[in-house]
Amino acid sequence: MKRPWRYVRAAGRLLLLLSSFAGTAASFFFMAGPRADIGRRKRWLQFWTGRALGCLNVRVQAQGTPPRHGVVVSNHLGYLDILVFSTVNAQVFVAKSEVKSWPLVGKFVEWSGGWFIERGRPKDVARVNERAVAVVDNEAVLTLFLEGTSTDGREVLPFHASLLGPVVERGWLVTPAALRFTCEGGDPALCVCWWGDMEFQPHLLRMLLLDSITAHVEFGEAMRGEGDRKELAVRLRERVVDLKAGLDRRIAAAAAA
Repeated sequence: MKRPWRYVRAAGRLLLLLSSFAGTAASFFFMAGPRADIGRRKRWLQFWTGRALGCLNVRVQAQGTPPRHGVVVSNHLGYLDILVFSTVNAQVFVAKSEVKSWPLVGKFVEWSGGWFIERGRPKDVARVNERAVAVVDNEAVLTLFLEGTSTDGREVLPFHASLLGPVVERGWLVTPAALRFTCEGGDPALCVCWWGDMEFQPHLLRMLLLDSITAHVEFGEAMRGEGDRKELAVRLRERVVDLKAGLDRRIAAAAAA
């Protein structure tokens, strides 16, 4: 496809995406609403995130068994992560405070019943852990990105253990998961992953110009949250690293076939 047509296609995708988000905002008050419980909110998010990913021509390939309750812990690659995991399985998210200002995605997290954390404030960690108990005890799935920031996907950063307090105290099941993006027409580290000091608008344009995107998700076996939370954080990271390595091998083998 010639380059000018790529911009025409990108403009069409952007219009579809904006229309989808407009529908998302309007439907919130009918499908969920400010007083809705966690169940209705997460189902509303799952309904609309699939449509948003369709506007971006993102295909999701999931392996393993998504949990129906407990906690999911995954590596973090950017704002698409929330849309991808919500499409695979209705979930509630804890996101860093900066996500609240992210265009569109911040509202998705807030309206779905998720919340934001300022990691440098111990009192905020206590508040988040208190809300986590209410979510998981109501049979909802809570998703945590324990790296504390997003990356380009090359490595999994050390996990912070502060949000694992209630996991250990209450013995919740924790499911490790790994996420990786591939794409046609660009470099996923620059055009799909959103990390560092990237600006939102130029990044979104690069993503809209891609021919297609595939989100590869793999869920591992759930483990019981027990022992020291810092040791649990290390074990969970090791599992996520292993899952990601498996994804890397399969993607490489498929590309070479």
